[in-house]
Amino acid sequence: MQYDYSKLWGAIAERYGTQSKFSKAIGISEHSISQKMNCKIGWKQSEILRICELLNIPHKDISKYFFTLKVQQNWT
Repeated sequence: MQYDYSKLWGAIAERYGTQSKFSKAIGISEHSISQKMNCKIGWKQSEILRICELLNIPHKDISKYFFTLKVQQNWT
């Protein structure tokens, strides 16, 4: 299952500018963030809550940032 993290990327870029600055703020390596954002490994619940704090994401909006499925294009 692939998730669309574009909304999360936008919030990170707006608040921190770069993935590097964000990774330092959250205390997760850039490599791990890249793996998580590319759906190679999952986010821990504690990480999701910490990210929400850092980016001022209301808990009611967590699904919009972390659980939106990517739309797959089927061209026939």
